[in-house]
Amino acid sequence: MAEKTEYCPTDEKEIVKTDVLILGSGPAGLSAAIYVARAELKPILLTGTDLGGQAATTDMIENYPGFPEGVGGIELGQLFQQQAERFGAQIIYDMVTEVDFSNGELKLCTGDKQYIAEAVVISTGASPNHLKVPGEKEFTGKGVSYCGTCDGWFFRGKDVVVVGGGDSALEESLFLTRFANTVTIIHRRDELRAGKLLQKRAFTNEKIKFIWDTVVTEILGEGVVKQVKTKNVNSGEENLLDTDGVFIFIGHKPNVDIFHGQLELDEMGYIKTDRFMRTNIPGVFAGGEVADPRYRQVVTSAGMGAAAAIESVRYLEDKETDKGNE
Repeated sequence: MAEKTEYCPTDEKEIVKTDVLILGSGPAGLSAAIYVARAELKPILLTGTDLGGQAATTDMIENYPGFPEGVGGIELGQLFQQQAERFGAQIIYDMVTEVDFSNGELKLCTGDKQYIAEAVVISTGASPNHLKVPGEKEFTGKGVSYCGTCDGWFFRGKDVVVVGGGDSALEESLFLTRFANTVTIIHRRDELRAGKLLQKRAFTNEKIKFIWDTVVTEILGEGVVKQVKTKNVNSGEENLLDTDGVFIFIGHKPNVDIFHGQLELDEMGYIKTDRFMRTNIPGVFAGGEVADPRYRQVVTSAGMGAAAAIESVRYLEDKETDKGNE
């Protein structure tokens, strides 16, 4: 058996010590940074690869309190960042590639640094599963969406396609009927996986149509989505379907790869927390979509990030008190 290599060798990394290290720059991470910074702990936030998180991919957010006319996803992220930096948060464009929470210390590595933190707030988010078909990437934000609650309003009076057959697909489809003229659900099987009550509501909704045993193979358009190409999985027959939008709900994958074997995950792969955002490792907290398979909204993620931050500050205060009583 080959000898196990040392975790994140310190002779190859610059060592950085900090009270609170925050991972992720979406609404949860930036909210956490604001709260920790206001406690004068000067947190370090590592942005990860996607500055602003999923919210930054939404053209206009109209359900975040305080913006009656709506706010662009990128703009909202920038406002969060400015507020966090105003209070002293240090935001670094870098990504953690390895963690070690096993020996009572919280060690995290990037390409050239090893961070040793007293507390960690994980807000690395979740990524929607993609169809991985031509046109999907090109038309994301231009008719392709992964959030009906976020973007449904933009499709008032239009015809849209929903891809998927689970609870999320039907919940979002029913929500979209508030705005869209028609909602066509395309599902690769001949029956849905969603709960019976959701199925009943969908089947009795006059705006919802179904295309069974079919997959989307390409998304087409000119500047914005105009059509989808479909293929019947049984007959192989291909068709073109006119549509103004494509909503993809085939599941989310929490961004937890580096935490496998380090933190407890639930049956869906999300970080398991208690109601105080605490993980199974003392000093490690999680908030936002990395720990939330249900709501996945900007406002709930921001709230979870704030809660995780507050608890991390209290954790450090309690730890300092315990030292003083020794």
